[in-house]
Amino acid sequence: MHAAMVLLSNSANIANIMNLVSYLRGPMRMGVAEASTTSSNYFAALQMFSIPAAFLADSYLRRFYAVLLFTPIEILGYILLAVQASTPSLHPPACSSSGGGGGGCEPVRGAKLSLLLLGLYLVPIGDGAARACLPALGGDQFDPADPDEQRQEASFYNWYTFAVSAGGFVGLVFIVWLQNSHGWGVGFAVCAAFVTVGLLLWAAAFPLYRNQLPTGSPLTRILQVFVAAFKKRNVRLPENPSELKQISQDDDANVLEVLPKTEGFRCLEKAAVETGDDAGGAWSLCSVTQVEETKIVLRMAPIFAAAILSYIPVPLILTLTVQQGNTMDTRLGSVHISPATLFLIPTVFQMATLVVYDRVVVPPLRRLTGYVGGVTHLQRIGVGFVAAALATTVAAVVETRRKAAGAPMSVFWLTPQFFLLGIVDVTSFVGLLEFFCSEASMGMKSIGSSIFYCILGVSAWLGSLLIQVTNRVTRRAGDGGGGGGWLDGANLNDGKLDRFYGLLCVIEVVAMVIYVFLARRYVYRNNQRVVAQGESKGSNNTQNGLDVIQP
Repeated sequence: MHAAMVLLSNSANIANIMNLVSYLRGPMRMGVAEASTTSSNYFAALQMFSIPAAFLADSYLRRFYAVLLFTPIEILGYILLAVQASTPSLHPPACSSSGGGGGGCEPVRGAKLSLLLLGLYLVPIGDGAARACLPALGGDQFDPADPDEQRQEASFYNWYTFAVSAGGFVGLVFIVWLQNSHGWGVGFAVCAAFVTVGLLLWAAAFPLYRNQLPTGSPLTRILQVFVAAFKKRNVRLPENPSELKQISQDDDANVLEVLPKTEGFRCLEKAAVETGDDAGGAWSLCSVTQVEETKIVLRMAPIFAAAILSYIPVPLILTLTVQQGNTMDTRLGSVHISPATLFLIPTVFQMATLVVYDRVVVPPLRRLTGYVGGVTHLQRIGVGFVAAALATTVAAVVETRRKAAGAPMSVFWLTPQFFLLGIVDVTSFVGLLEFFCSEASMGMKSIGSSIFYCILGVSAWLGSLLIQVTNRVTRRAGDGGGGGGWLDGANLNDGKLDRFYGLLCVIEVVAMVIYVFLARRYVYRNNQRVVAQGESKGSNNTQNGLDVIQP
């Protein structure tokens, strides 16, 4: 039932992520830059709205109830989109016959644009809980101290991503076909139906889940550490760490995990020094566990920032590749295919690779390296960023060839960049999700999932900003042709998309260097080595993120 919810909700979401730009360029008549920006912002919102949902789930609601509460909002968003798409009076005015080249078409504006954006952004608000809570809720079902369940947990994130990819496959085959052949109204209505069925099937499995109780606001706990440490900035730390305020599960029924003291960020440890004058309560005296929870967040922050920079090109290539495909020969024999359907290539590759990786590659790697996942999380992420750099390079070469060709090229020239983006998802997507879920403390698992999706969201918003800045700079420099910027106007052939892809390649290479530098210095909180039968799992691991693995 967990997989059904993931599959059906992602069938709707991925189909619209990939094909939304066609809806905006077509019935809503937006230009290249506006459609790309709106589509990227929608993608970003799908990720970013997982943060408030995660906060509520970890602090006040159970993860199960958070999904149950928010998902109907997503369904309402799809219903509004279906109503607008099915009602011609809610579309922009028809194009005039004058001003060829699309110049006589007025894009959606005013109340009609407001309705469009309302429907679009209700979807991310509702879907945020599922994105934040479903990975964390799935991870809650496994005990990492048990050898068998430890291996199952490592496989869970592969199979979770497989369900996401399978949902993408269904969406790209079925929903995109409905949208292009039977109308956008029908397509959005089916999206609403898919999410509704997924929610009902998932809710029916409630008695089977292990549900963690909420432990209060983790953000409040972290803020208390900073305040208490600042108040005691002149206090000396005791030589014996045992003199710091300790906590146990017997002291506080809400404590899910007792974290041992680690090295680093010693200034924060002053928050746990008992001075006898701690009248401020939790804002003056914190436990070692609370301090360590704060340290975990601070240690993950550089990886978070580097991953954001590395992911900027990914959503941009996704949306711009669809627009490239709209200018190319989309025939497969006598059949015309939608450019968005090309995403089936990396989707099928992802599913096949995930199965092979989990069942064929990981077992011998596990025996060789001793790591339960075959390699460390950060090594797996790094492979994906290399693939992203290659994808931007290939995209620039293909676009240069497309513009130089005298006749429309086959849309299948876009296959290599799709293939490389598939590798990004198999490696970086799974690796980042598993990294933040496993490194987060027990009271922050949903927030750990949302941090991963936040990376995707912030990078998409930065990508939108990059489009606007690039257009503004190149417009002033007169480098875009016809007095416009590289991505100005509705005609892709008049722009400089090849140069923009080159810029993305430079950004990705710089980001990859920064990531490698930071990842090699990261110290894992959790030991990723295989737990032997009868052996409890250690809490600390000194293996650096990208160090060479020793067997």
